[in-house]
Amino acid sequence: MSPSPIPVAVLGATGSVGQRFISLLDNHPWFKVVALAASDRSAGQKYSQATRWVLDTPMPDYAKDMIIVPANTDAVQAKIVFSALHTEIANELEPLFAKAGSAVCSNASSYRRGEDVPLLLPEINADHIHLIKQQRLNHNWSGCIVTNPNCTSTGLTIALKALDNAFGVKKVFAISLQALSGAGYPGVSSLDIMDNVIPNVGNGGEEEKVEWEPRKMLGKYIETSSAPGTAARAHIDLADIKFSAHTNRVAVIDGHTVCASVELANSVEPEVAIQALREYAAPLSARELPSSPRPVISVRDEADRPQPRLDRLTGNGMTTVVGRLRRDPILDLKFVVLSHNTIRGAAGASIYNAELLVNEGLL
Repeated sequence: MSPSPIPVAVLGATGSVGQRFISLLDNHPWFKVVALAASDRSAGQKYSQATRWVLDTPMPDYAKDMIIVPANTDAVQAKIVFSALHTEIANELEPLFAKAGSAVCSNASSYRRGEDVPLLLPEINADHIHLIKQQRLNHNWSGCIVTNPNCTSTGLTIALKALDNAFGVKKVFAISLQALSGAGYPGVSSLDIMDNVIPNVGNGGEEEKVEWEPRKMLGKYIETSSAPGTAARAHIDLADIKFSAHTNRVAVIDGHTVCASVELANSVEPEVAIQALREYAAPLSARELPSSPRPVISVRDEADRPQPRLDRLTGNGMTTVVGRLRRDPILDLKFVVLSHNTIRGAAGASIYNAELLVNEGLL
C-alpha cells in the first residue's frame, strides 16, 4: 500500500474519459490529483467553467475550482500522469512525459503495439508490467508508458484468459455491440444512431484492435539471458490464437457487449467452462489493489443476461460479466461478455495499472 498520497495528473481532463478519471480518483486512497490539463482553449479556466460534465454522477468538489493547465511537462509535474488524450496528441506528448520522469498510464492507442510497452489488464497479465524495465533501458528515461487495451478488447480478453488457462483457446469469432460513450462526446449524431445499428465503428481500426490486442495480452512475458554484466532483455511472445471480429455501434450509453464463439484446444462441457470462469482469480500482485475487480468474472445464469443497463456496474464497473455460455455447433463454446467501457475499459483500467506500478515498486 502507498504510505502517502502520490501526486497524479490527468491529461485531456475535459473530455468524457478525462471526466471518468476525475470521478474515479475522487477520494482515491493512494493518489491525489494535483493537475488537470487540457487544450490551450481551456487552459487558465476553472475546471467547472471549461467542462461540460456528461457523467450521471456529480462533478467532484475537489476538481471544480482547479485551474486547467496546458498539457506539457512544464505545467504538469506529477509522479503519475493519466492520459485521456486523442491518439495523435498522445503520440507526441506521452514520450515527453516519460522522458521527464512521469509514469504515463495511457488510455490512448498510440503505443499499445510497442514491443517494450506493456498492454495491461492486471487481473490476467500483471507480469507484463516488468516490460517497462526494457523500455527504460531502450529509451534511457526514468519514467515509462503503460497502456490499457481498447475498451472492446477488455472484457473479451479477460473471459478468454480464464478459458485459455483451463482448456487452451485456438480460435475466436466475436461480434461487438458497443456503447455510445465509447465514441466520446458529443460522439455519434442522434440521427445516425436512433432506430439504428451502425455496423462499423470507424475510429482507428476498431476491428483490427480487437483481433490483435488480445494476442499481446494473452501472450507470454519472456526474459532472455544476457552476457555477464548486462541486463536481461524482455519481450512478449504473442499468443497463437486466431481472431475474427465485427464491431458495431448501438444505442446504449455505457457498457460494451461482445458475443463470442471459441474453439478450444481441449473441448469441454459448458458446465465445466462456467466453473473455470467463476473460479478464475487474478495474479497475487493484482488481487488486493484499490481498483481490483471483485470478483474478476461474474457469470450470470439467467437466459437474458448480461444486459448493459442491469450489469455494467457489477463490481463498481470493474468486473467482467459473462452469460449465455453454451455449446457452439461449429466451434466449441459461445457466450456473451459485458464490460463497462469507460470504467474497466478506460479510466478505471489506467488507474488499476498505476496501482500495480506502485505495488511492484516500479514507479
